[in-house]
Amino acid sequence: MEEKKIKANRRNFIKTIGLGSGALLMNPTAGFSSESIKEEIAAIDKKDDVYARRKIDTDILIAGGGLSGVCAALAAARNGAKVVLVQDRSRLGGNASSEIRMHIVGATALKQVWRETGILEELMLTESVTNPQDCYEMLDYVLYDKVFSEKNITLLLDTVMYEVFTEGDNISRVNAFCSPTEELYEITAKKFADCTGDGTLAALAGAEFMRGREAKSTYNESLGLEKADDITMGNSLMFEAREHDKPMPFVAPSWARKYTFKDFQHRKIRSYEYGYWWIELGGMEDIVNDGQKIRDDLMAVVFGIWDYVKNSGDHPKSANWALSWFGMIPGKRESRRITGDYVMTQRDAQAPSLLEDRVAYGGWPLDDHLPEGMDDTSQKPFRSIPLKGPYSIPMRSLYSRSFKNLYMAGRNISVSHVALSTTRVMATCAVLGQAIGTAMAYNIRHALTPKELCLDKKHLAKFQQILLRQDQAMLGVVNSDDQDLARSAQVKASHETAEGKAGYVIDGVNRDIQDGAAHQWRAEMADGEPWIELNWKKPQRIATVECTFDTGLNRFLRLSGQRSVQRNQIRGYQPETVSDFKIELSNKGKVVYEAYFEKNYLRKFVHSFPQVQADTVRIKVTKTHDDKLARIFEIRCYA
Repeated sequence: MEEKKIKANRRNFIKTIGLGSGALLMNPTAGFSSESIKEEIAAIDKKDDVYARRKIDTDILIAGGGLSGVCAALAAARNGAKVVLVQDRSRLGGNASSEIRMHIVGATALKQVWRETGILEELMLTESVTNPQDCYEMLDYVLYDKVFSEKNITLLLDTVMYEVFTEGDNISRVNAFCSPTEELYEITAKKFADCTGDGTLAALAGAEFMRGREAKSTYNESLGLEKADDITMGNSLMFEAREHDKPMPFVAPSWARKYTFKDFQHRKIRSYEYGYWWIELGGMEDIVNDGQKIRDDLMAVVFGIWDYVKNSGDHPKSANWALSWFGMIPGKRESRRITGDYVMTQRDAQAPSLLEDRVAYGGWPLDDHLPEGMDDTSQKPFRSIPLKGPYSIPMRSLYSRSFKNLYMAGRNISVSHVALSTTRVMATCAVLGQAIGTAMAYNIRHALTPKELCLDKKHLAKFQQILLRQDQAMLGVVNSDDQDLARSAQVKASHETAEGKAGYVIDGVNRDIQDGAAHQWRAEMADGEPWIELNWKKPQRIATVECTFDTGLNRFLRLSGQRSVQRNQIRGYQPETVSDFKIELSNKGKVVYEAYFEKNYLRKFVHSFPQVQADTVRIKVTKTHDDKLARIFEIRCYA
């Protein structure tokens, strides 16, 4: 089939930078982990051009290194796929990175038990323990370390896409370049994931996408407009400030906007150290192509607000405060939304059902922002409608209906504008990333398209079980994994509480789901070092033991520059979590394998070892981080 080349809208771009053909991505010092890809990149096409030309062939190309892209890359790589992760900036994390510093929010807004699990929980627990100084650059480090350390991921930073090639209804290649290192990349892959937020890969490929706000009649949404338009939510710039032991004067630049007390009747200034999500502009403009202007306008707003804080006289307590950081990269909320086989709407969030192809959940309010932002301070900056509980997100909203091998995660998924107002936040985007990363690896292994995966009930159920085993945040999916040997074991414990029976570790539910049951074994630490045992009548071949511990999913756990947010968290090691424990396998009373672990902080703990035959697996808890109870949600065993 003839290869079709799709160029960017700025058709003169390639001529401008002097490229005839090329590729996409990044600084090689950021880490080529796969040996085969290292060899391919080393094979440079020797030409007289300024840019070095490099070719990469991989299983999966992921464009965008925000939380959705990071989680997608880690999930795909851990499930055996070779991944190239392309990020157009020098840091991972997107809106959560030190460059932007927005809050990672999601279903914890429900104030129930629904903090997201899986890879995001691993990242957040690691950051909380690694970063007692509450430094945003340390979050950057945690993300980089996780990605760089994964042998199946090739990380390409500072790299920008400019061309996408298609063959019929498949994407075949992406071209990109890294300006700092003068390198061009041609990247071919089996599967492609658009985690750019702006839907850039999909747009370059010519995929169908949505933009703007729909009319009520389009999807029968009461929160829709009477007439559709192309307006979006705006972008925000953040800043941070510190208090000093002396007065810190501030002189505003000439280009800063001027504000008075009246401008803040709907935008309260309650603290100075971190501000403010409502510093927002751009919804009335082209949120992508007018980005330079929007950034400059936002800079004028930021410095205008700080001028008001420091010099208006309305905030005398700010005298000793001074700016310590301000963002230069706006955080985006909305642009393109790629059309999939299912478009989520208002009803999916407010009157949710357990969709058969559910692979994740959300729980942030229907939180739509005023497109005029700080251009019209007479209006409230947002409309937020809380949800009663979490809702499911289907796989059918996470792949393009235009191309068989194009997936998406983040704020560019297949949703209406109204539904986007809840799905767009980063914790939700992250679990969507884990879903598509796992799906791409699974579909490569089984030669499936994403549509075929959703239509095949057997494959879909197997895929959901893989997600559940890897601690993905889903609703109403319980452990039915035939490979899990623990499901056929008898369970007993040294002791247990009335609410925390030992049998809960194999009841199929690995968290509190607000159904009245604890779904975890609990035992008093004061009664001695408690243990729990799995027993089989016949010896089993076992090479992996997995435990799911309690990490306090009822609480918010996210880095913040805002003191009140930080104060209301338990940072570092979570008190409920089992810290020190022993795994012991025995056969006919004789110990055949044992291992002892200290200072665990993870929720999902996986330990693999040379396969042994055992009829008993015992886990003895010797210490928690600060809880009177030993707590284990689930134990799994695999050959």
